[in-house]
Amino acid sequence: MTTESESSVEEDLKDLLKRCPLGTYEAALAFRKNKDIDQVEVIVMGIIDRHLEPEQREILADSDDTLRMYEDLGMDSLTMLEVVMLVEQTLEVSIDNEELRDLRTIGDVKSYLNAKAKGEEPPKRSKTYRIEEIASLMPHREPFLFLESVSVTEDKAIARYKISGNEYFLEGHFKENPVFPASIMIEALGQLCVFYLLKGENESLAEKVDPNTIFFTSCDGVKCRRICKPGDILEMQVKVNRVRHPLASFQGEINVEGQKTATAEEIKLAFDYYPVIEGDVSTSARLQDKDPQNGNGMHSNGSSKSEGDSLPKRFVKFASDN
Repeated sequence: MTTESESSVEEDLKDLLKRCPLGTYEAALAFRKNKDIDQVEVIVMGIIDRHLEPEQREILADSDDTLRMYEDLGMDSLTMLEVVMLVEQTLEVSIDNEELRDLRTIGDVKSYLNAKAKGEEPPKRSKTYRIEEIASLMPHREPFLFLESVSVTEDKAIARYKISGNEYFLEGHFKENPVFPASIMIEALGQLCVFYLLKGENESLAEKVDPNTIFFTSCDGVKCRRICKPGDILEMQVKVNRVRHPLASFQGEINVEGQKTATAEEIKLAFDYYPVIEGDVSTSARLQDKDPQNGNGMHSNGSSKSEGDSLPKRFVKFASDN
């Protein structure tokens, strides 16, 4: 690097990082000149700090790598985007939006950007969804949606819900002694199962599930061991037992402060797939091979006028098992 180019780099970094804490610029300069990977953490933490309010900085200073960016630190999506853009410019890396959405904690961010700076493949993580994304996907709506964040892996989904105390049913459950109903805890586990059917990647889910076709059918082996009140955080988990269209079976549990609070040995849901769009060769071929009697549902081509007059021609007539 020539003296002229060094001077240019220094000026660029000073301008980029002028509102960052002391040490951020020096770390960035060391990274640019020597590709010193050890400086990445200092740079990232400095850039995050630069975009926070004073009270958020206090939380960051007293935290460890398990601190969650959105839930604990209170960062919004726009602020996170500003952080990402400044990190990209400083480290001269490109950050993928799909990968970014799965970074939940400070530790996730550090390890991801370390890998990027080294030119390595970032570590694989479970898919993570925040409340806005959950609400856009689920058939449930406020005030009857009990998932605030969800992470999905191959055969499992994990979620959390904080009991705010403003839930409408707490007014009558019970008078002057609000207790979160055990039945609603099981409902929350059922909603997590619904979310898995919508976003999970189980090999038995051959097609995309229609959220409007998912319904609760049964729940066995339910036990509730702890009273939950406003302020408690429900840490939920469901695992897939088996999936065979049109039924899916899960087991689930809820923990609060490390204590097992509620369990369900089996939660069963009925579901169906979206109708097939005409011209989808791969899907149509699969459907032609299906035996209508094998329990996997049936799609017809909708060519009969008496059966399909009200359907747009681009859709195939869909008939449920019932």
